[in-house]
Amino acid sequence: MSVRSDIEIAREAKKKPIGEIGTKIDIPHDALMQFGPHKAKLSAEFIDKLKDRKDGKLILVTAISPTAAGEGKTTTTVGLGDGLNRIGKKAVMCLREPSLGPCFGMKGGAAGGGYAQVVPMEDINLHFTGDFHAITSAHSLLSALIDNHIYWGNKLEIDARRISWRRVVDMNDRALRKITNSLGGVANGFPREDGFDITVASEVMAILCLALDLKDLERRLGNIVIGYKRDKTPIRARELDAHGAMTVLLKDALMPNLVQTLENNPAFIHGGPFANIAHGCNSVLATKTALKLADYVITEAGFGADLGAEKFFDIKCRKAGLSPDAVVIVATVRALKMHGGVGKDDLATENASAVAQGCENLLRHIENIKKFGVQPIVAVNKFITDTNDEVSEITKAAEAAGTKAFVCTHWSDGGAGTEDLARHVAEIADSGQSSFKPLYPDDMSLREKVRTIATEIYGAEDIVCDAAVEGQFKELEKGGFGNLPVCMAKTQYSFSTDPTALGAPTGHTVPVRELRLSAGAEFVVVITGQVMTMPGLPRVPAANSICLNDDGQIEGLF
Repeated sequence: MSVRSDIEIAREAKKKPIGEIGTKIDIPHDALMQFGPHKAKLSAEFIDKLKDRKDGKLILVTAISPTAAGEGKTTTTVGLGDGLNRIGKKAVMCLREPSLGPCFGMKGGAAGGGYAQVVPMEDINLHFTGDFHAITSAHSLLSALIDNHIYWGNKLEIDARRISWRRVVDMNDRALRKITNSLGGVANGFPREDGFDITVASEVMAILCLALDLKDLERRLGNIVIGYKRDKTPIRARELDAHGAMTVLLKDALMPNLVQTLENNPAFIHGGPFANIAHGCNSVLATKTALKLADYVITEAGFGADLGAEKFFDIKCRKAGLSPDAVVIVATVRALKMHGGVGKDDLATENASAVAQGCENLLRHIENIKKFGVQPIVAVNKFITDTNDEVSEITKAAEAAGTKAFVCTHWSDGGAGTEDLARHVAEIADSGQSSFKPLYPDDMSLREKVRTIATEIYGAEDIVCDAAVEGQFKELEKGGFGNLPVCMAKTQYSFSTDPTALGAPTGHTVPVRELRLSAGAEFVVVITGQVMTMPGLPRVPAANSICLNDDGQIEGLF
């Protein structure tokens, strides 16, 4: 039996006009700024009118530690949203926008899969409504203003050796990680070391996703620390008069994007910070807006729960005053086999004992979620090769940990494949049993916050910092940034900083390599291990298979 590709399924979708999708959640036509017939932005004026409405229930979808076998977190988020709507609930999904870098790199797309997708799939995976281009432009404007200020006399006395603001581009390009700019003579400025990150790692992206409105956006942009003077005094973007023009570039990008699923249910897709090098959640504005419009809001956090969920709780929920009512942890038989020691080439062979061993990873994530006072539920994203004995190992492990596991077939059956999960999720969310609390208090020292995450969430013995990093901790505390949450930059593949250490390793240490202040986003990025803030392309990039066919249709996105 041939299996149709995601893009083939998406192309056959019977999409409804976006205005009709909006009416399902009481959005009037005049509140939508349309980008063609099937995507639109929601106006700031309409969002402001919603502030006195009661909030719906917030449900987070996270996952076990990702593997090359795939987990299907976005697919499950979409499938659960469709499932809730099928059982008569008023539900909206909130997702991140895909980055061009991974689309052309290894992932190939990030709009769900099979019969649990958001559409128009090609638009969402490529330029969409231009948000990422606006973010890249705003970031690049600040970069240009910094070097221009130095060129015209450097009134602020910026120390070129201590400029922390790097450049960005929305593409995986390892050649740009370290560069020297302003070469070519006096007319081009003063040469200095520089570098590029991917746009989804930009502080502007994080700020857009945490801002409550345009005023808050402008305030945060002005607070960006771009570097330091020789006496280590911080210099902010507002001292360069950059924040006003940056806000202008981001005015429309701040407005959430409305699209639909294959089953014509509403979905907000807005913002897209990475989860291993940024905080990995869609925008606060989209999530809070959805909570005013629906009874249930299903959102996702990037990668495994040790990264995405922890940051969702400790950064997004803390800063936005959100309180999740339930958490769904996505797991697959195939991924748990890999955590149990099975190689990728042997995943098709039944191996229930490897699944049982791999469930150590799932159990660690379940235990961690409970530390935040929220009840986890396991969604088994079923593949056609999974056997009953293998699935049974996951169910038994979940029950032993005090939760329930539901086999989901949304990839092949859409919302019909998640109805049992949807009923239980709604029951948990409505029960009022959630007692959410962040992992650590604001007034804990930065170093102790990092250590708390490492020991409580990663299962580490301790953190390791050299003298330079210890000095950074002290400087940030002295500068008044000690009350900020920390954003851990760590490999997504393991609880440790070693991507090959699968399962649930313990006894390891977490080496802290560097601290980066994001004063506008209001968190401190903690770089651990060998995490790169500018990814590279694989040996055979997904871009090699993406093209237009003879009918002018896009092929190769998945």
